[in-house]
Formats: sequence, structure tokens, C-alpha cells
Amino acid sequence: MLTLKNKTAELIAGAVDKCFGEGLLAASDIVSMLEYPPDRSMGDIALPCFRLSKSLRRSPVQIADTLAGSIECEEFSSVSAVNGYLNFKIDGTAFAARVISDISALGDSYGSPKCGEGRVVVLDYSSPNVAKPFHIGHLGTTVIGHSLKLLHEFAGYKCVGINYLGDWGTQFGKLITAYKRWGDKATVEQGGVDELVKLYVRVNNEIKAEEDASVAGKPEGSPKHSELADASRAEFAKMESGDEENLALWRWFVDVSLEEYQKTYKLLGIEFDSYKGESFYTDKMPAQVKKLRDMGLLEIDDGASVVNLDKWNMPVCLILKSDGTTLYPTRDIAAAVYRKETYDFDKAIYVTSAAQSLHFAQWFKVVELMGYDWHDKLLHVPYGTVSINGAKLATRTGNVILLKDLFAEAIAKVREIAREKNPDEAECQRIAECVGVGAIVFYYLSNNRMRDINFMMDDALSFDGNTGPYAQYTYARTCSVLEKAGERGKMSGAPLGEDEVELAKTLAAFPERVISALSESEPSVITRFILDLCAAFNRFYHNCSIANCEDPELRQSRLALTSAANQVLRTALHLICMQSPEKI
Repeated sequence: MLTLKNKTAELIAGAVDKCFGEGLLAASDIVSMLEYPPDRSMGDIALPCFRLSKSLRRSPVQIADTLAGSIECEEFSSVSAVNGYLNFKIDGTAFAARVISDISALGDSYGSPKCGEGRVVVLDYSSPNVAKPFHIGHLGTTVIGHSLKLLHEFAGYKCVGINYLGDWGTQFGKLITAYKRWGDKATVEQGGVDELVKLYVRVNNEIKAEEDASVAGKPEGSPKHSELADASRAEFAKMESGDEENLALWRWFVDVSLEEYQKTYKLLGIEFDSYKGESFYTDKMPAQVKKLRDMGLLEIDDGASVVNLDKWNMPVCLILKSDGTTLYPTRDIAAAVYRKETYDFDKAIYVTSAAQSLHFAQWFKVVELMGYDWHDKLLHVPYGTVSINGAKLATRTGNVILLKDLFAEAIAKVREIAREKNPDEAECQRIAECVGVGAIVFYYLSNNRMRDINFMMDDALSFDGNTGPYAQYTYARTCSVLEKAGERGKMSGAPLGEDEVELAKTLAAFPERVISALSESEPSVITRFILDLCAAFNRFYHNCSIANCEDPELRQSRLALTSAANQVLRTALHLICMQSPEKI
């Protein structure tokens, strides 16, 4: 519809020149005024003329009546004036012919706004903490982030996907302490991240037990103490000071974790351009701290070095603790500077939980105060929380659903269904992975990203209704129709019915949906489009004979519509990290 809206705006601008004088309105001004009427019987596109009253110095009714008689276009069956609205009704056959022609000509690039050509975007997403499980809490940043990367690539951007691993911090002191006391190499090599998680949960439980014991029988508010916590801090201090034994353990923990994470990324079809984690920026932070100090931006607050953000109604941004150690804002600032110098980005996107919104607002403001003129190129894309049956996720207590287990269950369910129709075990496994993983991804991306999700396993793995398997099955259906016909058809000019025109209108909406998804950083816009397209195609499929149509010209047009739906659906599924199986 975007093409038709632009064309309509040009026609209106030309009519305004003709009827009211030249240069009063440009097509670019008019296109943003156009609407889709809620009552489709009124028209397919409408211009509320009250928006023109001031510039044209006429009443909306006068403007609409005058313009209605001055506009003609082969794609409109009528142009009418109704109570100050200028309504345009589409000529379905001519409109569908133009839409299908555009899709055929542009191929896989149909729908791309091409707004990113010659520009670079850096995307920081997924970024699990090393030696911790890759659980459902990471699903949001991973699939939202990758979908945004795919959307930007589709728009022509050069994209740099960064997995900013949480590979540094006091948690490694705890893990090293736990490993030295209770772990062994063979067990960890066999158990991988799961074994590291057991050690991490155990050390936290032991620390809590020691802390509780330290205040037992003492007055409320007495300070807690744990020798194990002291030992953990000491191990991390050794690691920070360059102790090779601890650094070797740390590097091993990172390798064990990455090997496990890659299995999930492979299922999702995700590859990153960089795995530079927090540790990479350790030697890059002092220069930024010095810059802050030299600019007079650092203040001392209870021994800590902070940037005061009172003027912007935010708490102080902590840069250095009282003992001189750095914090997350310090690392993020150093990382942003490095990425700008390395990639010269036009936009840097950070996909993290909404709980971190204040953190990003703070250090973005600090970057601005430091005089970096690219501060406005930084964008935080937040998303809502995930709970399990209402319970908050917590690695320390073990209350998590691991992604590998979630995907394995979905894959197993699909594999059992696939075996009923296909005895080939390898083919069943391929379909099961494609559809099972797709079901989880689609379930998550069906929601607005800011919505909190109470994850219900049965709902996620349901294959009925508006689900990922339904979308993939619809795509497979388009493939089956085209395979049976042995050709993809072409628009013949044969008169089209309502179901055929509605399918063309839905296909025409794709470019606008892509622009909306990009501008709002919202993959669910594409997910909703996929459901709209599936519904439109399936109505068309059930109500219209396609490959067996007896009218040769109508058969050609219907095959061309099917081919266009096949192509656009494949593109849309790709944009939300899903595969397009030709057979299910």
C-alpha cells in the first residue's frame, strides 16, 4: 500500500495545484495525512481534508468536493467526497496486477526500504553471563536482537552483531572458590555449563547458610559474615591482579560456556561478528576515567567517583567504587568508544531487559557530557520480563528453564507428529528442528516486546491457532500448490474476486510493516503481518481453485498471487529468525 499511498499523494498534490494554485502542498506533506478508513466500504485510502483547511483556506467539505472531480487513476474504481473526507476505492484487478508485478520485479528485496545503504549499525544482544545457563530469560534479548539485525540487513545496513559476554566480575571469584573446593576437571568437561551451574548454586547456598548462621541469636540488623564470601572475593582479586592459575580457570570456564551456547545459536541460525566480552575492555577503561576526571565531571561521593546527573532527574552514575574498581557504566562507555572507533557506526543498538533502562539512560547521558558527538546514535531497546508460572527467574536458586531443554521438548513433540507422515528419520529430525524451534521463537515474538510474559510451557508448545507451526504450514502449502501446478503463473488481467484482491492488499502492506518494525524496533509487527498474510492466503486457498482452475487466464493470475504470497511469507519468516520449510 505504500506505493499506492505515495502515488495517491502525488495525484492529490497535482489536483491541489490545478484547483487551488501551485506550490501550496507537496506530495511529501500529503502522504503522512492519508489514512486507512476503519469502514472499508467507505474506501481503501482516505484524506481527511480538515487538515488542509488552514493552508487552502477552504472548508473540508469544499476541498473534498473540489478534489474528487479532479483525480483519476487506473488503480481506483472511484474517488468520492464524503463529509470532508476524500475517499479512494481500489480497482482490485488493476491494483493486484501492479502489486504482483512489483513483487515479481523486486524478488527477495520486495519490502525493503533501502534506508540503510552505506550505513553501519552495531547491535549488542544475547550476551549471556559465562558459566551460567542459557535459559529462557535470555530468549528475549537473543531473538529480538537477531530479528532487529535481520531487519536492518534487509533495509541495506551493514550490521555488526556483538555478543557482549558477561565474562568478568565477582561471580568468577565464587566459581573459582567452588571449583577448587568441590569440583574436578573431568566432571566439568563431561557436564559442561550444567556442572558449572551446580557449583555456582552450591557456593551461593553455602554463603547464605554461613551468613544466616553468623547472625543467629543476635539482634536484628547485625552484620552478616561469610568466610566463603571472603575467600571468593580474594580469588577474584587474585584473578584481577593477573594470577595465572585463576586466569587459566577463567579462560576454561569461558570456553566451556561458549561451546554450550553455540549449540543454541546453531538451532536459531544465529552467528555473531564479535564475542568481545566485558574482560576485553579492562585496559580501555582508564582512558575514559581520565577523560572524565580531566573534564571535571567526576565527583567524590562517599569515597566513590560519580557523575552527578541531578539536572536530568537521574541518580548519580557510578564510575569507580571507593576501592577504585570499575563498574558496568565504565565498561559500557569504554566499549561504546571502542566500537565507534572500530566500526564507525551510524547507530548502536543495545537489546536488554527494561530493568536496565535507567542504567542506559545514565551512561548515555555521561557519553553526551563527555563531548562525544555520536551520543545520539546510541539506542536502548528494552523488553519485558519473563517469569515461569508467575515465579521470577533466578540462577542462584536454580529456578530456570534452560533453552536447550525447551527446544529439545518442542523438537521431540514435532518429531512424533512428523513420523506419522514421513518414515525418513533424517527428514523428520530436520522438520522437527525447524518447526519446534520456530514454535518457541514465534510464541515469544508474537508479543509486543515491552509486555511481561508469564511463560506457560503448554501454550508455547501448542500447534493450534495463530502459532509458528501454522505460519510455516501455510508457507509449505504455497510450495505444494506451486509444485503441483509446475509453474508460478503471471497476472493475466482476468477480473479478480474479493478473496484474491484482499490477498493482494495484504501483500501490499508488507513494505509499510517493515518500516514500522524498524522505526519502532518491534519485531512483533512482522509477526502480526505474517498472521494477516496466512489468514488472507488460506481464505483465498479455500475459496478459490488455483492449480485446477478451469479458466486458463484466471489460473495464471491465481498462481501469480500464490507465488507472491510464497515469496513474501518466506521473507517475513526470515525477518523473525524462522525457517521456511517447503514440506511439513
